[in-house]
Order: sequence, then structure tokens, then C-alpha cells
Amino acid sequence: MLLPYPCPADPASSTAVPWDSFFEPWIAPMAACPQDPEHHAEGDVWTHTKMVCEALVGLPGWQALAPADREVVFASALLHDIAKPACTRVEDGRIRQPGHSPRGALMVRAMLWKMGVDPVVRERIAALVRTHQIPFFLIDQDDARRRAAQISQTVRCDHLALLTRADALGRICRDPQRLLDNIDLFVDFCAEHECLDHPWTFPSAHTRFVYFRSDDRDPRFAVHDDTRCEVVLMSGLPGSGKDHWIEHNLDLPVVSLDALREELDLSHTGPQHAVIQAAREQAREHLRRSQSFVWNATNLSREMRGRLIDLCADYGARVRIVFLDTPYRRVLRQNREREAQVPLAAIERMLARWEPPDLTEAHQVEWILQGD
Repeated sequence: MLLPYPCPADPASSTAVPWDSFFEPWIAPMAACPQDPEHHAEGDVWTHTKMVCEALVGLPGWQALAPADREVVFASALLHDIAKPACTRVEDGRIRQPGHSPRGALMVRAMLWKMGVDPVVRERIAALVRTHQIPFFLIDQDDARRRAAQISQTVRCDHLALLTRADALGRICRDPQRLLDNIDLFVDFCAEHECLDHPWTFPSAHTRFVYFRSDDRDPRFAVHDDTRCEVVLMSGLPGSGKDHWIEHNLDLPVVSLDALREELDLSHTGPQHAVIQAAREQAREHLRRSQSFVWNATNLSREMRGRLIDLCADYGARVRIVFLDTPYRRVLRQNREREAQVPLAAIERMLARWEPPDLTEAHQVEWILQGD
């Protein structure tokens, strides 16, 4: 088994979900969390989750998957609404759970990382949790082609459709057929654009980079690559080994936030504005000269990386993100060995915004899987 969540091992003989084997601490908050009766008349989040999982294992499409894929999609169904208790709001007498999909992906990633789940499996599950609502509505969006191209870079859209179909079947709502029809249209749309069971294919990495940064590009036509230098953007939790990797793999000038903190006598936990400003000025000096360089920082969130990528793109730089995916125990050990240790509470806060990079952000993403 890839995961500690038991799903039916042989759907040909039995599709019964062994609910008596589940004792996870996140079950109680889900069972205590109400949902809006218009969309979820079945009741609480855990009731809905069990209905979704049971609907999933009854789908012929799920049963036909390879065993490893069945585990991943089942775990995604089990965890798809894990953030609803934290996101629940009552507004104008209605129960709402805004943002539960992206927040759920963050929660799932941190939880599976600490459990030592294989990083590829972990990210497949987190991506499915993050996108599980998209097939309900994609066909009605003005930017449906861009959205399909984007999500196909991190999830298999046919697996996503299975999860979302189970989500629709595992509820009591006013118009379930509309949801199922939209999922069928999502499948047809992705098949038509050849991104149902593999990522959308671009003519070049630069075409992909420019497409996701502009509103009026046709992704089928190659964009002339006029980049003048390369910026290597490091990404990884404190203690993941970024300094060591740079030393042994690159021979470029380094803009280091840790070095600037030491120079400015600032801690990791205090205000970082002065550090960021100094680093950006160093980066501009390199970019003005079309000098390739390394930006060495944690860069954990897409938003944080995006600010630097915007700067690089403005100067015509090619962007390569190097992400060090380091196991939990190794991060803690290497963080303890640092001269400037990052408090564990700070690392926990970082996990709440940890989004590994994907190919919609940069020309190249190099994922370094490190052992214990």
C-alpha cells in the first residue's frame, strides 16, 4: 500500500469500504461540521465523505484503474473536504465553506509529508483535493481552455473527473443531474483538447511560460524565445539543503536571503521587508547585465515566487525553479544543525502556505527528491 488509508484492494471481489479501520483525528471535526442543506441535505461533512468514497468505489472507471491509481483517487475522495471545518462560515443564514479546496490541499500536503508518504503520491493527492470542484463549473467559464491547460499540468483530468463524479453522487442536492452533466462536458472538453489523460502539450517551454502570463495568446503557436539569461530560483523548507545543493551543482552568483539577514542582523521571524528589498536590488543588478544568478530562499508559496518571477520576466530572463523535496525528519535534523536555526513554530506556519512549484510558473521546474 502507498497510503495508510485502506480502500478496497480487489474491486472485482468486494467494493466495501472498511470504515471500522479509520481512526484519524480529522474525522471528528468533519463529523461535527454542518453543511448547507441546499447542496448537502445528507448532513455533516463526514457523512458526505463516506458517501463520496462509497460512490467512487462503485464507479467502473475507478475499478478499472491500476491499483496505485485507485489508492490515490480514493485517498483524494477521503480527504477532499478535510478543510471544511476550518473554513465554515454562516453568512445570511447560509452555511458556507469558501476556499476549502486550496486550504485542504495545504493541509493534506503537510499531513502526508509528516507521515512520510512518497512525494509524488502526496502531490497527486494534494492536486486532486485542490481542483476537485473545477469540473462542476469549468465549462461555464470564459477561460475554460486556459484553466484546463493549467490543471492538466498537475493532475490527470480523467482521474479528477472520477473524483468529482463521486462528489456529485455522494450528496443529496436539488439538481444532481446538472452537476453530472457538467462533469461529462468537462471530460469531453479535455478529450477534445487532448489533455484528459496527459498534460496539455505546448510547442516549447517558453510558449508555456508566456501563455500562463498573458491573456491573448494562442497556446498552439510557438513564441520566439528572446530570453537573455537564466535565474535559478531555489525553493524548499528551512533545513532542506539548498545551500549544499547550490555549492555542489551551480557556479553562479547567489542572492541569498539568509546571508542578507546575517548582514542586516535580522532574524527569520521578524519583519523581512528590508531583506527582500536588498535582495531584489541585488537581483536587478544582475538582470541589468543579463547575468545569470541564483535566488536562494525558501520561496514556498506561489505568490512569493510570482513576485520574483515577474521581475525576472520583465528583464527577459529564463526562470528555472529548483525545488528540494526533503523528508520531515531530515528537515528537522538539518535545521537543528544550522547556525541560524528556524524555530519549529515558524516552520509550522510555513507549512500552512507551502505550495511546491509547477510548470505553469516557470520555464523549467527541477524537482529534487532527497532521502532521509
